[in-house]
Amino acid sequence: MDDIQHIFFDLDHTLWDFEKNSSEALREIFVEMQLHDFIDNVDSFINTYQRINAKYWDLYNHGKVTKEKLRYIRFQDTLSEFKVIGAEKKAVLLGQNYIKRSPHKTNLFPDAHDTLQYLNEKYQLHIITNGFTEVQYIKLDNCGLTNYFDLILCTEEVGVNKPNPLVFNTALSRANANASQSLMIGDNPETDIRGAQNCAMHTVLFNPHQHLHDVNSIEIQGLKELRDLL
Repeated sequence: MDDIQHIFFDLDHTLWDFEKNSSEALREIFVEMQLHDFIDNVDSFINTYQRINAKYWDLYNHGKVTKEKLRYIRFQDTLSEFKVIGAEKKAVLLGQNYIKRSPHKTNLFPDAHDTLQYLNEKYQLHIITNGFTEVQYIKLDNCGLTNYFDLILCTEEVGVNKPNPLVFNTALSRANANASQSLMIGDNPETDIRGAQNCAMHTVLFNPHQHLHDVNSIEIQGLKELRDLL
């Protein structure tokens, strides 16, 4: 990778520890909304939500569900699985509380700051994220990440999400970067890796949980491994 000049990072699940931050927020909301009156086990609630949320984010990434619907339907389906009375109304309130609270959580994956500081001295760094614009900037600012990046592209600005080639081509154009000299680092084999590869970018799959996948890419389990690659 001697020719790399630009490095594009995904944010959620790659730098910002989505599962940990989400779980913290959900535990707090679970108590505040007294959901224990309906659901015995908060861990079951969180696990169910994470499964349903992943399904809806996949639909959102492919333009099959709107941002507005995603924000409440994931909670409505979760509450419905536990047969919570008034699930529809509670889901709207839960979704509002979650969006207000979750972005302010500051858990990053290990070595995030050290790795970004190291890379920032050698490369131009950028963010490409499918996350909602108004919350992604809160995450970046609260975690002290914003200043590492020359370009922060939330796909809402483009009108389509990763893996659509328009996202990557827009990012490359705005960063004044050539695809052959650019590297995409992300956790999602389809949206991050295949999407970038379809635009002739180099890729690194961040796979801390060592999930099985069928993409041909360099793979790392920890961010500090980037120091050996780059």
